[in-house]
Amino acid sequence: MRKIVVSMWTTLDGFVAGPDDELDWLLVDDQLQKYERDLVDNAGSLMLGRVTHADFAGYWPLAAQNPDEPDAVRGYAQRLDALDKIVVSASGTIATWQNTRRLTTIDPAEITDIKRGPGGDIVVYGSLSVIRSLARFQLIDELHLLVHPVFLRDGKALFPGGQPPARLELVSAEPFASGVVLLTYRPLDDTAVAS
Repeated sequence: MRKIVVSMWTTLDGFVAGPDDELDWLLVDDQLQKYERDLVDNAGSLMLGRVTHADFAGYWPLAAQNPDEPDAVRGYAQRLDALDKIVVSASGTIATWQNTRRLTTIDPAEITDIKRGPGGDIVVYGSLSVIRSLARFQLIDELHLLVHPVFLRDGKALFPGGQPPARLELVSAEPFASGVVLLTYRPLDDTAVAS
C-alpha cells in the first residue's frame, strides 16, 4: 500500500511559517535539495491544499522548462510537473496544472482507496488544513520534519494547541551541514500524528 508522507520545514519552536507566511528563515543546502529530490523521485503523487497547489502551479511548471535554472532545480521541477497531483479544494477553484485531480474534502474511505492504488508514495507539502485533516483520520504514515536551527517565536504552528498528545516513533535522524536536521517519524501504535 502507498504511504502518505508529510514533509514539512519547521523551526525548533514548531513553527512552519511566520505570522504572515514568511519563510526567510529557511536554510537550503545541497543535502536538503538531495533529500527533496529523492523524496519526489520515489513518489507517485503530490497531495496539496488549494493555496499550496496554486503556488506550486505558478512556479514549478515554468522552472521545469527554464534553461536558466540550475540542472538540479530544473530536474526537481520536471519531476514535480510529471507527478499526479491531488488537490483538496471544497470551493472547486483550483489552478491549472497537468495531471491534477480534485477532492472536495479529506474522506477517509476515498484516501484509503487512493493509498491502495498503484504508484509510489503520496507526498504532502505545506497545506496545513490538509495535514491536520489527514492526521485527524490517522491517515499519515510518515512525518518528515526538516528542523531548522532557529527560534521564530511567533508564526503558524504545524498543529493547533488544545488537542490531546499523539505519540510518534523515531525512524531516523539525519543532520545536514546547514544545521538542519531531518527527523523521520511514524505514528506509534496506529495513533494519529496529531489532531
